[in-house]
Amino acid sequence: MKKENNAIVITSIIAGVILVIAILYLTVFSSIISSSAKNSITVEGISTIKAMPDAISVYITIETKGATSSEATVANTQIYEDLVEEMTIAGFEESDLTTESFSVYENVYWEDGKEKTDGYIASHSLKVELTSEKMTEVSSVVNAGANAGAEISYINFELSQASQNKYKAEALKLASEDARIKAGAIASGLDMEVGKILSVQTSNFGYYPWNVYTAKGGSISEDSVAAQATAITINPSEEEITASVTATFRLK
Repeated sequence: MKKENNAIVITSIIAGVILVIAILYLTVFSSIISSSAKNSITVEGISTIKAMPDAISVYITIETKGATSSEATVANTQIYEDLVEEMTIAGFEESDLTTESFSVYENVYWEDGKEKTDGYIASHSLKVELTSEKMTEVSSVVNAGANAGAEISYINFELSQASQNKYKAEALKLASEDARIKAGAIASGLDMEVGKILSVQTSNFGYYPWNVYTAKGGSISEDSVAAQATAITINPSEEEITASVTATFRLK
């Protein structure tokens, strides 16, 4: 019994020592953090650069209906095959058509406050990407889609992956430099100097494709005429890309 009491006492002493050490550690650590926070500054660096799109993408949608999912799919496949044939006639290959998504779902709608169904819908979204040197061929893609009975959903100016990587690196570098310049100016106003960087976070890299045409949701023939008119007048121009970083510097 005495041995058990001694064991309990020893265990309590050890636990107490550990607790004291933990409290001291947290106190010192909090003090360091507090001191660091008081002698630091957080700024946002921003940059904006001009970029010339080097690609243009035509997005095509094939949508068909059927009493069954199989019927809707068969009808969709037929239009796709017609599209491949039209693209081949225009000088393209089937590999130039890349699938973005394909789905078959029940056609559900509401009428008089009740949910109803009417067969199935098969939807196939495709993309044709052209380099800037082949921009004049956009009209051929539009014609191929219209002749096959597909919808031209939208046309975008875009950056190739290589260009995205290039401009992203440049924009983020300039944003980081802007952050340091801002920190330096503030520190100078406080009669202090910028020390080591404590943390940095990429807040944003603002690149989005530049849309030049979007289908209005009318008939396929009407939208194709509008898309064709856009394709003929396409003229790329420089667009803005933005980037921002949030950085915290030590002040000394």
